[in-house]
Amino acid sequence: MWSVPGDEAWRRREKTRKRKEYTLQAVLVLLLVAVLASLSLNVAENLEAKNIRSGFDFLFGPAGFDIGEKLIAFQSSDALWKAFLNGLLNTLRVSFLAILSATVLGVVVGAMRISRHPMLRFLGAAHVEAYRNVPLLVLLLAIYLVVTELLPGVRQAWHIGNWIYLSKTGLLYAAPLMGFKAVLCGLGVGLIGAWAGYKAALRRTTGLFAGLVGLAAFAVTYAVVWVLCGVVGGWDAPAATRFSMRGGSQLTPEFLTIWLGLTMFTSAAIAEIVRAGVQAVRPGQWHAAYALGLTRGETVSYVVFPQAMRLAIPPLASQYMNLTKNSSLAVMVGYPDIVNIGNTAINVSAQALEVIAIIMAVYLTINLVIALIMNAVNAVIMRAPQ
Repeated sequence: MWSVPGDEAWRRREKTRKRKEYTLQAVLVLLLVAVLASLSLNVAENLEAKNIRSGFDFLFGPAGFDIGEKLIAFQSSDALWKAFLNGLLNTLRVSFLAILSATVLGVVVGAMRISRHPMLRFLGAAHVEAYRNVPLLVLLLAIYLVVTELLPGVRQAWHIGNWIYLSKTGLLYAAPLMGFKAVLCGLGVGLIGAWAGYKAALRRTTGLFAGLVGLAAFAVTYAVVWVLCGVVGGWDAPAATRFSMRGGSQLTPEFLTIWLGLTMFTSAAIAEIVRAGVQAVRPGQWHAAYALGLTRGETVSYVVFPQAMRLAIPPLASQYMNLTKNSSLAVMVGYPDIVNIGNTAINVSAQALEVIAIIMAVYLTINLVIALIMNAVNAVIMRAPQ
């Protein structure tokens, strides 16, 4: 077998290079381990000097405080881990709803930004510039002031019949007496409706818009089933008393504040992402669609928007993760999210390091799940035909 001149020398250089790389990496890993070990020993000594026990046993002791807004039953004598679970559910609740509403509003505003009507373009630009250039914390405080000070009192609440009441105490609405069972029924039937709508729409449109049709079918089916549960099992309608409201389900002022704030703030960024994605599509795509006799709406729906989403999905994932992290500002308006519960737990148990580690792990896990889902969506879109 013929050998290439200098081949042995090249192999020796490669071995030397790899040996240096591995040695450098090993040294860096050892340095990192040494630094972490030193920090851990220092923290342990400081905790011992202050007679503070480390560990997570405090999670199984009584919480010692109550939670104003809870999705599962909780009282002050329950274990502290149950309080953290309520905080996690509250964080997931407001983040999920804000992602949905911010996406819908952002797409609408983005479409307004590229509209041929001057008034729509102006309104879209005003929305983007107003919310994009105001700090989120200031926006939350402004919304909280509007909700708690400018809305009418309980006795003068704005209402639609006996079904919906809006006042300083928040938004109260009639709910089925079946309670959580109605939610489960709506979710189950809604998923079936979403699948059926997706498959039906897939026959005549792109995969992306078939997915949007599936989401719309889920929302409509869920609403219909929820109403039917109320019709069959009865309604728990809110009623005004002399000093307060009773009955029904409530969206508190704190929840409304963080939900509206995250929606408005994030929708401005999503609108710009949508606009940039649409404008990145080559003009020849528009001309070719018009030459085939498609209307402007059909061109946007079937030609331009599916291509724009190839560019929009990665930055959308970042916006969703930013929204989830920004939900931690709910502590400023008193919404009992995971950060708010964590602050109270620190005051009760003095286990600051453990509580902060729990909060960091929660947000890290949520954002990793969001990234995983958005990467899967992006992979599906990229596999679709051009």
